[in-house]
Amino acid sequence: MKISEYEIFQLGQGVASGQTWASSAIILKVTTSDGLVGYGEAVPTLRVRPVIEALREVGRVYKGKDPLDFEKNRWEWYKHDFYLCESFESTTALSAFDIACWDLAGKHFGAALHQLLGGVFRDKIKLYANGWYSACVEEEQWAEKAKVVVAKGYRALKFDPFGAYFDWIDRSGIKTALKRIEAVRNAVGEDVELLIEHHGRFNPNSAIALAKELERFEPLFVEEPVHPENTKGLEKYRKSTKVRVALGERVITKQQLVTLAEKHLVDFFQADVTNIGGVTEAKKVCAITEAYGIEMAFHNAFGPIQNAVTLQLDASIPNFLIQESFYDYFPSWKRELIYDSTPVVNGHSQVSKKPGIGVDVNEKMLEELRVEGQEAFDPEEPVWVVKGTWKSGY
Repeated sequence: MKISEYEIFQLGQGVASGQTWASSAIILKVTTSDGLVGYGEAVPTLRVRPVIEALREVGRVYKGKDPLDFEKNRWEWYKHDFYLCESFESTTALSAFDIACWDLAGKHFGAALHQLLGGVFRDKIKLYANGWYSACVEEEQWAEKAKVVVAKGYRALKFDPFGAYFDWIDRSGIKTALKRIEAVRNAVGEDVELLIEHHGRFNPNSAIALAKELERFEPLFVEEPVHPENTKGLEKYRKSTKVRVALGERVITKQQLVTLAEKHLVDFFQADVTNIGGVTEAKKVCAITEAYGIEMAFHNAFGPIQNAVTLQLDASIPNFLIQESFYDYFPSWKRELIYDSTPVVNGHSQVSKKPGIGVDVNEKMLEELRVEGQEAFDPEEPVWVVKGTWKSGY
């Protein structure tokens, strides 16, 4: 069995302006010499064009190779790409090919991915909702939307209450954020976990000022409290607060994880299977975190292939904490692309036992949704925020 061809699909819906597209995704289809098809996914986030070019470069190494040679194929790309350890574009492209190869492996052996990774540790995955708070500005809006999420059965909610503050936040901003958090807490009760997203955008002093106020809410964790490259700042933060820290979506090598773990800078690790190096490297970081007593809470914010493969990983690891899910808040086409086959029921996803990553792809939709050009760009609101929550004056 050899990889005979691959195809890259840039998907989108909703023209923003000219040749830019909203709600984008990058899906990789890999076909073998004996007709098997596997799917992977890469991260777009304002890098659609360079990521697609990186996929083509990685494809030059993978084409003609046995897809079951996971380590050898990854090593071959590592050898050729001098900047793999420093390049998000390279790691996400490699991840997409690796995920597709694991999908092929499952189909080849007639086994679900979790069966190849160690079997079932759990067959139902506990989720926390993200993406639910679009257009929330006033406290009442936060409270009402939070009630709707809990009514669906979720017992954990993540949200970013900090509006347009970046790098620093003043007393007025802190008070506004706290009012929003309190409104959510009062709306959902004490038995629902709150997870506070910072999006890695604060300097240490601002993050510490926030942490002192957040402690009374006892969040399950705060996410990326300081700029992710500021390791010294994170050390300062850890010495100044008792809140638990989750991070990892922007960690692209297992060596970076070891540095964070050795310094006890992370409680919960949020590797992203679509940029850590795919399933091959994700399984390794799960083992590293287990050795350090760190629990896994995979980052999962992009598309249905990422969501499917992440659930399979969750099913097989011992040190699982909770799983991020945008599934109910995806644009509908992302659910329809996989025939809505990973639904959320009472805040959980059932683990698929179908071969590979556990989902079928609607290939007709791959063609119908194909687009070209850059993602939508809004100079008034970064692409990484939940839409409508970035207000300059509150």
